[in-house]
Amino acid sequence: MRAVQISRFGGPEVLEFVELPTPKIYNKQELINVSFAGVNFADTHLTENTYMTKHELPFVPGLEIFGTLTSGQRVMAFVDKGGYAQFCLANSESVVEVPDGLSPELALPLMVQGVTAWHLINTCAKAQINETVVIHAAAGGTGSIAVQLAKLRGCKVIAVASSPEKRKIAIDLGADVAISITADFTDAILAANNGNPVDVVLDMVGGDVLAQGMAALAPFGRLVTFGTASRQKPEAIQPLRLVYGGISIIGFWLSHCRRKPKLLTDPLTELLQLFASKKIKPLPATKYALSDAKQAHIDLLARKTVGKLILDTSY
Repeated sequence: MRAVQISRFGGPEVLEFVELPTPKIYNKQELINVSFAGVNFADTHLTENTYMTKHELPFVPGLEIFGTLTSGQRVMAFVDKGGYAQFCLANSESVVEVPDGLSPELALPLMVQGVTAWHLINTCAKAQINETVVIHAAAGGTGSIAVQLAKLRGCKVIAVASSPEKRKIAIDLGADVAISITADFTDAILAANNGNPVDVVLDMVGGDVLAQGMAALAPFGRLVTFGTASRQKPEAIQPLRLVYGGISIIGFWLSHCRRKPKLLTDPLTELLQLFASKKIKPLPATKYALSDAKQAHIDLLARKTVGKLILDTSY
């Protein structure tokens, strides 16, 4: 089968297009004929060996897939690895049937990034009506869905995006204000909220940006951290700072949901229903050939992309 394999750690250049044997089925697993594999920012960390979990070399990356079972049933599945390939094994409880008529370009954005957005808004931030929510990478796969989920909750949304084009996309999705990261980012957040502190910040940048977002929180505000795209570690947070500010710092990592697969499949089912009722609309995915996985990673790291990236395994 065609696959993309990592045999050494590094940047996008270590993604190798290779031929590998088809994986063998074990108990409680399904063999999926993969049509499309999702590309996530976490994959770039796995490639560099800077992710929170480690894999032994060599391995095939990829955390989400769209394809068919041996019965021909169209499905999506969450996987630990192996998605960048023509065939992939998935645990049966992590497989979700895809409704007829839903294309992979619209279905895959609802998986890893959609479910992440759902948990950020609902499980972690517990966003409430009339609260103000700051959402980073608001034109990306996770951010674009988080914007829409926050608006469904009745929140005011301050979108953060890196270019005028991306900020316009966020506004079109329902964001009330769109800003960029600046040297005085705390002031930029406050200015976007009429000089007032905010209730929620969803941060996947880390480093100094996380600290500045935290400084913009109102009492009882929540900062949810779910990534370090900047590759910078934030300074240590003193517990008394949380006490004096009356704020909370919450971490989220989708991998923890794998221990209870319903934490993956139930939100995905709800997202599919919201999509079917036209209450949310994922941004159409950008398609790359499986053989062009390296270029997909290059473009993702360069912030050249909007929405979801997917790999077509047919070439």
